[in-house]
Amino acid sequence: MTGEIPAPRLGGRVSAVLMSALALSLLSVGACDSAPGGDASPSPTRPIPSTTGPGTPGGATGTRTPADTGTVTITPTAPAAPVQPVTEPPRAPRRVTTAVYFLHGAYVSPAPRTVTAPGTAAGALRALLAGPSGAEARQGRTTAIPSGTTLRSLAVRDKVATADLSGRYDDDGGTLSMRARLAQVVYTLTRYPSIEKVRFQLDGKPVTSFGGEGILLNRPVGRADFEDVTPAVLVESPLIGGTVRTPVRVWGTANTFEAEFRLKITDVTGRTAADVRVMATSGTGTRGTFDVRFPYKAARTGPGVLTAYYYSPKDGRPVTVDTVQVTVNR
Repeated sequence: MTGEIPAPRLGGRVSAVLMSALALSLLSVGACDSAPGGDASPSPTRPIPSTTGPGTPGGATGTRTPADTGTVTITPTAPAAPVQPVTEPPRAPRRVTTAVYFLHGAYVSPAPRTVTAPGTAAGALRALLAGPSGAEARQGRTTAIPSGTTLRSLAVRDKVATADLSGRYDDDGGTLSMRARLAQVVYTLTRYPSIEKVRFQLDGKPVTSFGGEGILLNRPVGRADFEDVTPAVLVESPLIGGTVRTPVRVWGTANTFEAEFRLKITDVTGRTAADVRVMATSGTGTRGTFDVRFPYKAARTGPGVLTAYYYSPKDGRPVTVDTVQVTVNR
């Protein structure tokens, strides 16, 4: 007899119970893996990536989940709308108020004109060549430029404008008429700060001697070259036919004795609404500038006159230099 204790032998009944319990446990585990939702804590699902195939027009996408086992949901994507070009409405041409220079008596005198930007200088010159209006003619404005003169071209470089005019420009007239028509063009163009002097051409050819009197134009000319056809007091604003309000602003140039002169406003009744003393920046042979503002008292609104005058250094009598017809607001 050895000292080993033999393992107990299980009875047939006990073995059958153990085998039944083991089989039941295996069946329970298999049911949890295959039945949808049977346990409160099901095994997590694994998403299947979205796919895009040639059978889904417009780039439609298909989504499949494990629970659907072969069912695909199609979500169509709307095609992108075509991009419409953005167009801005056309801008209205910009209108600019300027002045052209006609003659009042024997001297240059500005009159208002409205031209279209950006070619304002050329537009002003064409307006000058068209001559004064009927109302301006009735108020004594004339022109020395022959009718039918046209502008061929205008170029500006380094503050010098080259005006190419038709050959009609130098037809007829003596020295005074020739100098006056040159001054009209020069004053009209040099009202713009970008232009200081003017060079002339006729029918595309440079002009060095103008008219039958042989006025030299072998260099660009400016306002100072036409002092003989410029009034002692040149009122640049207000312009003929304009409207003034109190206090009125008046500016321009002057070449008077000791740079002194006077400005007077007469209202529609003929009454003097203002009469003031003005000093230019220089005078007595040298043209200076002035820019003044002063009040007036008119009897009522209506046509009036702005008069520039000075007292004669010889006898003290008033000497009228120029008059500008305006509407005087009360």
